[in-house]
Amino acid sequence: MSIDQDVENDENESPADETPDDDVDIIVIPPPRFGTPGPPMRRSPLLIGLFGGIGLLLAYSLYLAVDQVRSILVLIFIAMFLAIGLNPAVVRLTRWGVPRVLAVATVGLGAMLLLCGGLLALIPPLVTQTGALVEHLPIYIDNLRHQDQLNKLNEDYKLLDQLKAVATAGNVTKALGGVWGGAQVVFGALFNIVTVVVLTLYFMAAFDRLKDGGYKLVPASRRPRVILLGDEILTKVGAYLGGALAIAVIAGLSSFVFLLILDIKYSYALAVLIAITDLIPQIGATLGAIVVSVVGFATSIPAGIACVIFFVIYQQVENYLIYPTVMRRAVKVSDLAAILSVLLGVALMGVVGALIAIPVVAAVQLIVREVVIPRQDAR
Repeated sequence: MSIDQDVENDENESPADETPDDDVDIIVIPPPRFGTPGPPMRRSPLLIGLFGGIGLLLAYSLYLAVDQVRSILVLIFIAMFLAIGLNPAVVRLTRWGVPRVLAVATVGLGAMLLLCGGLLALIPPLVTQTGALVEHLPIYIDNLRHQDQLNKLNEDYKLLDQLKAVATAGNVTKALGGVWGGAQVVFGALFNIVTVVVLTLYFMAAFDRLKDGGYKLVPASRRPRVILLGDEILTKVGAYLGGALAIAVIAGLSSFVFLLILDIKYSYALAVLIAITDLIPQIGATLGAIVVSVVGFATSIPAGIACVIFFVIYQQVENYLIYPTVMRRAVKVSDLAAILSVLLGVALMGVVGALIAIPVVAAVQLIVREVVIPRQDAR
């Protein structure tokens, strides 16, 4: 057979002779339910300006809405922060075979018992000693007049006179707004505490579900890396919160023992003040030490000098021994970054911002070190 005959036979073959493949599925795309979309609108300057103005109005409305519920958002943020800090205890109990619901209930009940026990042990002597301290504060200020340098400053700037005028019991009562204002403050504080406790329990119970739901919002291609980074950040926040509470308790107990040895009045209230201010990173311990030292100088010159020496030595021990031992590798934040973060946190959110400043900076540094820098190096 010649080549021309082969070509002719190939051309004579009809497509009908080919056997159709029965395994091929024919996909029929249904028409759109609401009709076929039309062509896109022209991007005229009028439409661009109109949609831009609507966007600005929506953004401003969102800002007003957030500003109206800012106090509630702060409570929610505090509850989330506490839930992250208590979650490691829940995880440890679940590893020991305790069901998660029971573990959450145990940790929540334990935290509430500690809180109630601390309040019951703290409030009666704190109220008594704080009231006596406020009552005798003008006397202490008069005692400070015996110091030559302070007396000279008072003669020039009337500092002690102004401080005495502010520190009188009548002005303090007026500052609190009287009985009704004090009641409002108490009930408002109780409402905030109950709200934070309830929200913390809910966040702890739904912690894994909320975390998984947040991770699902990330594209699947990047989800594994985001999960690793997110878990590391949550671990750092939890470790920081537990370590900060432990350091504050150590500072309060040490100060209480020292003040008892010096036989300084209101030692319990002052020790509680040291513990609370020590929760504020970098600057909190110094603020508490200044207040206690002033009370020490008002008691006697040797007591004031002893307070200054004690707090200088204790802060060195805390900074170079207690803090590294408790925190270890939980957070790696430089001193400059810590100070700047605390100042910005105080300016933005007050005391709450100061408490969460360091873990937030640690999280940002982790993201920059693991995501931003490698991406820049790869370019």
